[in-house]
Amino acid sequence: MFKEADIRPKELLAGQAELLAHDINLLLKHKNDFISVTCPACCSINSDRIYEKYGIQFVTCRECETVYANPRPRPEHLEEYYKYSKNYAYWNKYIFPASEVTRRERIFKPRVQKVIDICHRFNVLTDTILEVGTGFGIFCEEMKKTGVFQRVLGVEPTPDLAETCRHRGIEVIEKPIEQIDFGNNRINVIVNFEVIEHLFSPKEFVLKCYEFLVEGGIFILTCPNVKGFDIATLGNISSAIDNEHINLFNLQSLTILLESYGFEVIEKQTPGQLDAELVRNKIISGEFDVTNQPFLQQILIDEWESKGEAFQNFLSENQLSSNMLLVARKP
Repeated sequence: MFKEADIRPKELLAGQAELLAHDINLLLKHKNDFISVTCPACCSINSDRIYEKYGIQFVTCRECETVYANPRPRPEHLEEYYKYSKNYAYWNKYIFPASEVTRRERIFKPRVQKVIDICHRFNVLTDTILEVGTGFGIFCEEMKKTGVFQRVLGVEPTPDLAETCRHRGIEVIEKPIEQIDFGNNRINVIVNFEVIEHLFSPKEFVLKCYEFLVEGGIFILTCPNVKGFDIATLGNISSAIDNEHINLFNLQSLTILLESYGFEVIEKQTPGQLDAELVRNKIISGEFDVTNQPFLQQILIDEWESKGEAFQNFLSENQLSSNMLLVARKP
């Protein structure tokens, strides 16, 4: 069974606490200049405060139940954050290399195959694929190996990560996608994995991706599902709720966002593999009390070895995982 420690080694995570505090302060020094926004999915102005974490106030939309940071850091605050993040530099230097083999085999190779399968199922041409938020570069590297696409291109605005991608031989653009101009060139497939939750304006991002795609091209994205098991169960103690994840959509609200700006959503999945273990780990650490929740005690603790994997499979197969994948087509 896939485990959190496989991709987030505990002995290395201990070294990031001070760096994370530094990064949070990068944002919070601008707190008086944070800006109020409407719902990033449906643009409703109606919301209710639900919790604060790391000095960031989160609200939930009364219309579509998206959870989002409001008020939130401005675009220039976020740009500064990712440019000078010590935590990202630490992950790039220590955590990603230490977990690369597992990430490659358990996450990126299956992800590459899934994207190829989607392209085949929906008869999408495979001239050019663009990954927004290339990170450590493993997806692009593995996609290049397949030879399926004639051109594999990455966008990665964080300097340390962009440099890592270049060392891997990946063609990478080191700036936010909103600042890129491809001229008359168009792309067949745009993918982004755990990106949209970080953005000041998901609307602007979606519109830009729509603009870059050819007609019939597809947009594949993954992000947290705020109605999925681990987030819905743990609330603000879920690791998915942090200072960077300022947009937490659900399957329905992300569909609303994509369809509002021209996309046709053609597939929805929740392929997450860690929900059950993430909640289990919080119980074991004493951060989450299940004294009055005998079902969770039974599944996640008492009968974990015999039922844990089956329970996780149930969540994933029934659109109940806290990680979701949507495929949208440009008509």
